[in-house]
Amino acid sequence: MQCENLTLDQERALYAISDSVVQNCRFEGPADGESALKEARDITVSGCFFDLRYPLWHVTDAQISNCQFTQNCRAALWYDKNIALDNCRLDGIKALRECDDVTINNCSANSPEFIWKCRGMTIQSLTVEESEYPFFEVQDAKIKSLTLKGKYSFQYCSEIQIENSDLDTKDAFWHTKNVTVRDSTIKSEYLGWYSENLTLINCRIVGTQPLCYCKNLTLINCSTQGCDLSFERSEVNAQIAGAIDSVKNPLCGKIQAASIGQIIMEKEFVDPSKTQFIQ
Repeated sequence: MQCENLTLDQERALYAISDSVVQNCRFEGPADGESALKEARDITVSGCFFDLRYPLWHVTDAQISNCQFTQNCRAALWYDKNIALDNCRLDGIKALRECDDVTINNCSANSPEFIWKCRGMTIQSLTVEESEYPFFEVQDAKIKSLTLKGKYSFQYCSEIQIENSDLDTKDAFWHTKNVTVRDSTIKSEYLGWYSENLTLINCRIVGTQPLCYCKNLTLINCSTQGCDLSFERSEVNAQIAGAIDSVKNPLCGKIQAASIGQIIMEKEFVDPSKTQFIQ
């Protein structure tokens, strides 16, 4: 089936189509219909404009390229399997949720609650603007070249690898498990609290009170800026290239830095003998 150069606004306009190409179509108009491509299978969608709600739900095996999803396009992709987005713009709230096996390449988004509860993601070159709770409860993701600005990112995530990224996001990586970040800048107040097996390699870390209440926290060749009251109640093995402002009450481990501005070890809360400091 070939759908080309159409303007469609009715409810479920292309419901359950399969083995189809949808090209240069516009999903907009006064009928204000929802769920244009719901339950579609084996589709290629390119050069399309989406201005209506819930267009791609329960879709399996889709290639989506050069498409725009407007602010009016709420919850664009939910419950999908094996989908790829290339060179797309996603501006509607809650753009991806409960999807499996998702590939994202060269895309941008301004979407609150962007990417929730998705599994099996591969992301290359993605810009996310002003999103709250992006990447919530994501499992099994490989991410490269992510530029992210927002709040509360990557909460309750597991099995995540991030490389060459720039993250400006308050309260990032809370309650995560098995996350590794390499060669990246992380600007985040209260970074990584309550995480387990969080590893940061060759990262620049900026922000107050980072990495508290962590289990099995590892930092390798990282630098810090404005990081005061760090590592409170954490199990930590940290190698800091340069200075760190202050450390407060780590539970155990080793902290190595060129200098540490202040070391606070309150014996009523922690055993100082369980943490080694090397300066």
